[in-house]
Amino acid sequence: MKFSLIDTPIQNFDGDCVVVFTNSEVAVSDSNIQQLIELNNFESKPGTTLLLNLVDGFKATQVVVLGMGDLPNTAKNYIKALTSASSVLNAIKSKSVMIEALDIDDFDENWSHRMAARVLQNANYEIQQVGVDKKDESIESIAIQSSQDDVHEVLKGQAIADGMSLARHLGDLPSNICTPTYLAQTAQDLAKEFNLECEVLEEADMAKLGMGSLLSVSKGSIEPPKLISLSYKGNSNAKPIVLVGKGVTFDSGGISLKPGAGMDEMKYDMCGAASVLGAMRTIAQLQPKVNLTIVVPTVENMPAHNASKPGDVVTSMSGQTIEILNTDAEGRLILCDALTYVEKFNPEVVIDTATLTGAVIVALGKHHCGLMANDQDLADDLLAAGRTSLDSAWQLPLDDEYDELLKSNFADMGNIGGREAGTVTAACFLARYTQGYRWAHLDIAGTAWVSGAKKGATGRPVPLLTQYVLDQAD
Repeated sequence: MKFSLIDTPIQNFDGDCVVVFTNSEVAVSDSNIQQLIELNNFESKPGTTLLLNLVDGFKATQVVVLGMGDLPNTAKNYIKALTSASSVLNAIKSKSVMIEALDIDDFDENWSHRMAARVLQNANYEIQQVGVDKKDESIESIAIQSSQDDVHEVLKGQAIADGMSLARHLGDLPSNICTPTYLAQTAQDLAKEFNLECEVLEEADMAKLGMGSLLSVSKGSIEPPKLISLSYKGNSNAKPIVLVGKGVTFDSGGISLKPGAGMDEMKYDMCGAASVLGAMRTIAQLQPKVNLTIVVPTVENMPAHNASKPGDVVTSMSGQTIEILNTDAEGRLILCDALTYVEKFNPEVVIDTATLTGAVIVALGKHHCGLMANDQDLADDLLAAGRTSLDSAWQLPLDDEYDELLKSNFADMGNIGGREAGTVTAACFLARYTQGYRWAHLDIAGTAWVSGAKKGATGRPVPLLTQYVLDQAD
């Protein structure tokens, strides 16, 4: 899909289709379209669409009208409208499209350009079924009405969509294909494509480093674990931003076996890994003046005769001991060793992203990522990046009182803290391994995928992560 900026009246666009916006109380600029809107009794609720054919005065054969609701034009309604537009444009098989300019409340024209490219390209993503060739994109070119000619923001939006597409594809793959080895190969492929530095540690390497916590999760599976690091260097003088992504390619729960209903969705337990790989793809494509490293601890959590058992005690790379009270609280067991490992990179900040707790869905639903941090400035920057990217996070506490729930009679800590505040106690567990640097944790269990008839990965929080990294580069 090719995007461009064009400074021409929408009536003069000589392509297949023009997309225009309308509000409930304001007439559109073209009187012919306004008359047809009224004749069709079109209610301009956010995300509603009206398809018009052969409108007088237009060179394009079709016009799609998008409802924006009441003024002012909000960012969320803009996203709803663009997403709806993509469905219509694909249905009518438009090849060349022009998008009318629109002022968005609280955001500038650059933002609207970037978001239009991101949303329209991301909306064109299709789950690739195993053994079926991917369909060609129906939309070939999209021109965005603008007086500018600098397409940098448009390219930025496309790059973010590309990162989201990678994250979604990895998440949607079945777990018998997307194994730890597959994720390692994906990182190596990115390294070749974008000239990045890649290192993959094998089980023996992790054993030498003392990663007893991570290896306690993988030992019940025949799939070998991997610890992947991938680095982009755009600023020789800066400490790197480090993103850590949980990569449990399938989570059966281990001996603490999950219920069978919905267990297929546990292939999405590696969406943290997918999101940092997607973020790296975007950053490597845009090449900002920043240093970025991603680290992916990746395993499969399975029950077996040699799997970890509730009550087992393991020693992490940091030397701290952990009583495994529940083998289904495995994400924190692989992350804690990765969070110790990242100290070798002398990071500016560390941000981990993980489908860590079902409790975050109870707390925040499917709308916000859960955010906890040991540094408020870092938390504020991530919250701001979420608002800009419309990939929002909501901060939860990280107080000592919650940390006390992790006490164990047999080790330095238990790997769960009971029924109360499960999202927070999971973060408190991780915080014990991050005292040497500024750190934030994103719990994406509610936002990384959707269930039901539209089951599939969302690509979140690639927009939030990339916006944060780009903000630091700026």
